[in-house]
Amino acid sequence: MRSEDLTARARIRDAAVARFGRDGFRAPVRAIAEDAGVSAALVIHHFGSKDALRAACDEHVLTVIREEKSAAITNASPADTIGMLARVQEYAPLFAYIVRSLLDGGALAGHFVDGLVDDAEAYLEAGEAAGTVRVSADPRGRARQVIATQVGLILLAQLDAAAGRGVAPTDDPATAIDELTRASMLPGLELYTHGLFTDTSYLDAYLEYKEKP
Repeated sequence: MRSEDLTARARIRDAAVARFGRDGFRAPVRAIAEDAGVSAALVIHHFGSKDALRAACDEHVLTVIREEKSAAITNASPADTIGMLARVQEYAPLFAYIVRSLLDGGALAGHFVDGLVDDAEAYLEAGEAAGTVRVSADPRGRARQVIATQVGLILLAQLDAAAGRGVAPTDDPATAIDELTRASMLPGLELYTHGLFTDTSYLDAYLEYKEKP
């Protein structure tokens, strides 16, 4: 494929991520084409269908998340990682896209969340290898727990906005992601760093319970 074709494909994909995040997945191909500065026919030429375009958007968003998380856990220093908060609003279109996918529900949303869990399992495993993440007795379950927390925070932000306690991610993702980061970063880091309980009593009791016939 020619370089200009690759550029057009990426431009269409990025326009679709932004448009789907703003208007939901019923946004017409025509609007996406206008955002990308191309014809609707060229969108279909590159992706074949609107469903295939959404699949490409899913893949792109998941890839960005996986690469950023993996780099933060395995390569970047804690100071560098925290320093990335200064540009968190750059991820607003991806944030809005994730919110729309979760709110849309259905099999496609479930598949998207499965991708988030798969990627979390991979980057947490990479963190174990790098010595920055503790070893888990249930890596898959841990990954699901991490994603469940993140998904819950995103949906809670949407619910808080409906109750007049903040900005909805679907209305103003740049402001919403900034508010969510400020509200959740400190308690999240405390939980991930120190844990919640002061000793292992609950874990020990559960492991003992599991071993009973």
